[in-house]
Amino acid sequence: MSKHIPLTLSSWTLGDEYTFEQRVKAASQAGFDGIGLRAENYIDAIHSRLRDADLLEILNKYQIKVTEVESITQWADDDMPYEMKYKEQICYHMCRLFDVDHINVFLLEEYPLDYISEKLKSLCLRAGDLKIALEPMPYSGIYDYLDGYEIIKKSGMDNAYLILDNWHWVKADHNYNDILPREISEKVISIQLNDSYKRSYAQDYLRTESMHDRLLPNHGQNNTSGFVEMIKKSGVNPQIISVEVNSDDLLSMGIYKAAKLGFGSTKNVLNKSRPDVLR
Repeated sequence: MSKHIPLTLSSWTLGDEYTFEQRVKAASQAGFDGIGLRAENYIDAIHSRLRDADLLEILNKYQIKVTEVESITQWADDDMPYEMKYKEQICYHMCRLFDVDHINVFLLEEYPLDYISEKLKSLCLRAGDLKIALEPMPYSGIYDYLDGYEIIKKSGMDNAYLILDNWHWVKADHNYNDILPREISEKVISIQLNDSYKRSYAQDYLRTESMHDRLLPNHGQNNTSGFVEMIKKSGVNPQIISVEVNSDDLLSMGIYKAAKLGFGSTKNVLNKSRPDVLR
């Protein structure tokens, strides 16, 4: 759909219940350039007796790519669980299999920023030539993009980057009048589009709202177009634009309708605010 920036249907938008081919087909038929894939989605596909070659064949069949890989979690724990270590290795494998150069990561646990910076440095070193894309979330150990950038700066790692998500931006009480400093803009590798109700769940339940009750771009009280315009004015040139609408209501319509609505609403936003990225 886009010339230079692949429009990507996030794995989270399609939930957990669908096969790899169903995900690919839904995204392709809707008009997306790429899909996001979580380690769990990949493991489910392999468990269903698909091989790596089969996955590549399915992508080729529908003329679409995997453009987003996620996610590494609990990477700041001194005793990182074995399952998370394995998941990290799966993410590296997925990047190389699908030719994706970055991995989305987040951190729910709260630690001092200096400590997180050291753990991020270790993660970036393990990632080697891959990029680590850090996603701030207001209910997590990395509250917002300011904390995220501070952590990246203190880590001293060139392969550490930021993800900016409209939902998290709003819930962290930022507005669309902010212009990002150049040094931060240059570190944004991906943006995620969605919308939210103006009223929020209680602070203690923000993660629940984030996982189940987001809205399509420009379908809520917070203007997604304003986010995209702020990103453009800040000089951000993301590698991908991801549509991440975690919504039980949307999924209840089926993934083909969910993908179609996600594409249509996002295209309307970009037509108004970033027509330069559309074909």
